[in-house]
Amino acid sequence: MKQFYRLLFVAALVVLAQGVEAQELKVISFNIRYNSWNNIDGENGWPNRKAAVVRMISEEKPAAIGLQEALIDQLRYLDSCLPAYRRVGVGRDDGKEAGEFMAIYYDTTRLVAQIVGTSWLSETPLEPSKGWDAACYRTVTSVFFTDKISGQSFYYYNTHLDHRGPVARAESAKYLAKLTDESEDIPVILGGDMNSTIDDTIFNAFYKVGLKAAREMTRNTSHKDTYTGFGKDRPSLIDHFFVREVKVERFRTLDGDYGVPYISDHYPIEMIIRL
Repeated sequence: MKQFYRLLFVAALVVLAQGVEAQELKVISFNIRYNSWNNIDGENGWPNRKAAVVRMISEEKPAAIGLQEALIDQLRYLDSCLPAYRRVGVGRDDGKEAGEFMAIYYDTTRLVAQIVGTSWLSETPLEPSKGWDAACYRTVTSVFFTDKISGQSFYYYNTHLDHRGPVARAESAKYLAKLTDESEDIPVILGGDMNSTIDDTIFNAFYKVGLKAAREMTRNTSHKDTYTGFGKDRPSLIDHFFVREVKVERFRTLDGDYGVPYISDHYPIEMIIRL
C-alpha cells in the first residue's frame, strides 16, 4: 500500500511539472510616442491617449511590456495606474531621468527581475553616448527574469534603433547580437522599434546568433503594418520581436479599439510564448 501511494505521489508530481512547463507568457512591445511639450500631435497628443494606453495594458494583461519613447512624466502616470507592475529602465540622455526610456514593466505577481542593465548603442556602451551616424542617443534595457509559476528564466531586451542613421542601425544590430549571444542556453526575447522592415540586411547579425523573427514562427500571426503615423504617414512594419529557445504560440498586432482612434503612432505587437 505504501508503494502504491509513493507511485501516486510521483505521478502527481510529473503531471504538475508538465502543467507548469506548459504555462504561457504574454509579452508586448509598444512605441508609446513621447509626450511633446508643444503638443505637435494635436488631438493625438498624450493627454488624449493616456487613458487608452492604460486600458490596453489592463485588458491585455502582459507579463511584461517593453516601451519605447516614454518620457518620465508618462511613466509616472503609468506607475500610478498599474499597481501590479514594476518598472525598470533609465533615461537615455543621462542614465537617470532625462530623455526617452526603453522602459520595461513587468507583472510582479508573475515575474521576478533578478538582473537589470542598460547599454548605449554606441562605441562606448557603458556611458550615455550617441553612436556612429545616429540622430539620437539609443539604448537597450536588459532584464533577467524568472517566472514564478514555472521557475523558468529568460532574458528580455527592449530597444529602439535610430530612425536616421543606417550605419547606427547596422552597428547597433551587431552589438545587440553579441549581447544576446552571451546568454548561452537561456531563452532570449529581443523586441522593439527597429526602424527597419524585416527584409533589412541588418538582421543577418541576429540570425547568425540563432535569433529568429517571432512573427514568422507561428501560423497564428499578423503581418499588419505597425507604424501608422496616426493615419497621416505611409504605414510600415518596423516593430519586431526576435527570440531564441522560445516557442511562439501566437503573434498579434494590437489594432483594436481601446477608446481612441490611435493609442500611439505605432500599434503594439504582442506574442504569447512558451519557454
